[in-house]
This record gives sequence, C-alpha cells and structure tokens, in this order.
Amino acid sequence: MAPSTPLLTVRGSEGLYMVNGPPHFTESTVFPRESGKNCKAYTFSKDGTLFAWGNGEKINVISVTKKGLLHSFDLPKAVCLEFSPKNTVLATWQPYTNTIANKLHLKKINDFVLSPGPQPYKVAVYVPGSKGAPSFVRLYQYPNFDEPHAALANKSFFKADKVTMLWNKKATAVLVIASTDVDKTGASYYGEQTLHYIATNGESAVVQLPKNGPIYDVVWNSSSTEFCAVYGFMPAKATVFNLKCDPVFDFGTGPRNAAYYSPHGHILVLAGFGNLRGQMEVWDVKKYKLISKPVASDSTYFAWCPDGEHILTATCAPRLRVNNGYKIWHYTGSVLHKYDVPSNAELWQVSWQPFLDGIFPEKAITYQVVPSDVPSEEPKVATAYRPPALRNKPVTNSKLHEEEPPQNMKPQPGNEKPLSKTALKNQRKHEAKKAAKQEARIDKSPDMPPAPAQQSTPRSTISQSTSGDPETDRKIKNLKKKLRAIEQLKEQAAAGKQLEKNQLEKIQKEKALLQELEDLELGI
Repeated sequence: MAPSTPLLTVRGSEGLYMVNGPPHFTESTVFPRESGKNCKAYTFSKDGTLFAWGNGEKINVISVTKKGLLHSFDLPKAVCLEFSPKNTVLATWQPYTNTIANKLHLKKINDFVLSPGPQPYKVAVYVPGSKGAPSFVRLYQYPNFDEPHAALANKSFFKADKVTMLWNKKATAVLVIASTDVDKTGASYYGEQTLHYIATNGESAVVQLPKNGPIYDVVWNSSSTEFCAVYGFMPAKATVFNLKCDPVFDFGTGPRNAAYYSPHGHILVLAGFGNLRGQMEVWDVKKYKLISKPVASDSTYFAWCPDGEHILTATCAPRLRVNNGYKIWHYTGSVLHKYDVPSNAELWQVSWQPFLDGIFPEKAITYQVVPSDVPSEEPKVATAYRPPALRNKPVTNSKLHEEEPPQNMKPQPGNEKPLSKTALKNQRKHEAKKAAKQEARIDKSPDMPPAPAQQSTPRSTISQSTSGDPETDRKIKNLKKKLRAIEQLKEQAAAGKQLEKNQLEKIQKEKALLQELEDLELGI
C-alpha cells in the first residue's frame, strides 16, 4: 500500500490546523482546527503517528492514524514538547528531577551533543582552551566514560571561542565549526571560523576551505559519507567533501548561505536566505547536474518534505511580520501551492509531518518542470547601482566580484591536477595576508581603529574591494567608517556607559547600513 501524503501543520494568529500535502492542499480532518492565539507549542512523534499540542489550558495527544484523542494533561504553561524515540514518553519543558544514571568526569565542559539514531549512543563534548592550552573535542560511547582510554577520538585546536558540533546520521563522525570573536588576520570584522572532522575510529583532520571568509553552513548527506560546506566572502563558495576531507565537487560561487540535502540524499539545494534575496540552486548530486533555479524571496524557513520531491518555504513572524505565508514547491522549480496570510494576521510556525526512513522510496530525478495551477511569479531582476555621474554613459563589463562557475562548467585547458591540502593551506594563508594588508592600507584611520563585532555568526562581511567606480568606492569607505563608529558605541554601552539619544539612533541604523554596504559590494 502506498504511504499517505505528509500533512502540513500550520500555527499562527489564525489558530493551529493541518493541511493535506500534495496534490490536495485542503484542510485536513485529522485534526480539528484549534482557533485562537493560545497555542504555544506542538510536536509530532518521530514516526509521525502521534501529535501533541498545547492550547494554553491542556496538553493534548492524538493519534494521527486513528484520528482520536489519546491523552490530555493539565499543563497550561508548557512551551516545549518532545516525544521519546519509541513513542512511550512525552517530555514537557518544566522543572523536574531525575536521579543521575551516569556521569562524565571532565572539567570545564562547555558544550555537548548526543548522537542520533539507535544504540550504542555516543556523545561529543567540547572543552575550551585556557592558559595557553588548546581547546578540544572528544567523542565517547555511553556509558564508557571512566576508563583511562575511554575516549573514542580526540581533536585539539586553537582559535576557538565556541564550537558547533554536527553528528552524521550513522553516528560515525562529527564536524566541528570552531569560531572566534576576532579575526586576527584583519580580513573580517566578524571573527574567524575553521572546520574540523573527527571520526569515532580516531581519525581527525582540518577541512581545508579554498576561499577565505566565514563558514555559513555545513550539512551532512543522509548517507553519512559526504558533507557540503558553504563558505567564503560573498559571493560564497560551496563544496562537497568526502570522509577523507578531499573535495568531491566544487559548485563555484554564488549568493548563498545555506545548504539542504533531500531526505534520500540525492538532491542538494543551495540557497541564499536572510539578507540575501532567496535564490536557490537545486542540484542532482549523483550526476552533479543543475535541475532548477527557483527564487523564494523573504523566506525565513526551508524544509524538505519526507517524500524527497517537495519543498516548503515560509515567511514567518517574528523574523518578518509582513508578507507572511508559505509555498510548497516541486524540486523542478514549480510552485504547487501558495498561501498568503491576511495582512492583519501572522504565521508563526509551519512544518511537515515526519516519517521513518524507508517509507517513501527514492524516485528517479526528473529535469522537466512539473505543471502547476499556481500562476508563476517572475522574480524581479535587480539592476546594478549606477551613480548619477555614470548614468548617461555606456555600461562597462567591470564586476565588483569575480564570479566562479561550477566545476563542471569551467573551461578545461588541460589535465591540471587539483591542489594538495598543503598547497591549499598555503594559498589560503597568502590570500588572508594579502586581504589584511589591503584593508590596513586603504581603511586605516588614526582616530578610529576598526573594532571587532561581538558575534561569531556572520550577518554581512565587511571586506575591502574596488568596484572600478570612484563614487561607489567612496560610498563603501564611508559606510565602513560609520559601522566602525557604531561598533565603538556598542562596546561603550556594553562597558556601562550611558549613551546619548543620537548615539542610540546611530546603533539602530546598523542593519540598514550593513544591507546598503552589501548591495554596493555586490553591485546591486
């Protein structure tokens, strides 16, 4: 029997309700609409057969398959819900006590991440460095914590104020994004990131990224045999690496800051959300062939449907309080269903009903656009900014950033061998020194030294560039000067200094200035 279509759960000011997935998109009778604005949380069980939600008075649990209420609990203030893997326990966020079953005796643990999947369970722990000692991440298998050589693997490194640890699906390896608040090379105001690989068999390596700049996203393929990294000053590069940390395929550069593998791992979406314009590239990663390039403007959420064929994008509050709504796409680029929330309402959350692996078989990839009844929307093409002095003059072919095509679209003058890890590392160091010298030479200001922002997640990259247009270069330089002044004001506020009204107004303009700077540097 064919599996049922995944349901879509929608939560907003219009209430909590479910929508039948493709191809129907009608409101589902599995769950009667919970009206009002009191729903704070909901969750599915891992196999999608149970659904729990809070309505401000009780926590209710229903069977999705049998369409009936199973349990109701008097927990009006619960704001987080989670089912256990075997659907026998529902955990709610509230003060509680458990006896300690086991304990890892390791001083100054700053962060840990449990592995996914069934037993044997593993855990990755991070201990920050101190007094000249390096930071390190260690992998353990529960409950083997106390033996002298209990650690499965250990990786130490410098340049880490905090880390993000990502287990692969089979719990055989962890990717560690190490971040610092300050980039000592001077190439970025927003810290420095490095990527490390640690396997449970004891192997470890530094992933050499050929382009300097922030690491925006790293994601494992469901096969657990490769991963994709999105990195580098805009336009960012994207590369797939194998378990030896060697590059498998280079997607070139583009306006992107996120990557999403399909549930079956055969399709990869590279996307530019947030302060980018929602461009997406959908790739067949078996043939490394581009399938489609849809645009989902103003999207704040992205999710693959468990069937591996459909994509959900949404614009939700509080991230954006205007133009809220969601779209369901086919991966070939057609919009199959669209819902726009009324102007006086908000969309807070939307998500697919989960299914266990293997329920939906992998289907052959098609390149022909799937027909749709939803009218297509042609994305607005943004023209490059031209200062008044040049608007009546011929357009030149000069570009602010050098664009790099994907690996399979580059000209092939000969059988050139790829750079070794050592050569890539040396090339990266050389580029960092060059960028630092250029930044110091052009942006040096004796009365206002550059101050690092107190964050490690890059919102926008302030890098020195030359557009070929003196007017644009002057504007870029002035914007950077204003942003450095804002950083100094933020540091003064953090130190307890009372700021004047006009100084507070300057800080509030930071986001707009960052966007203006990025548009100028991208030539928009």
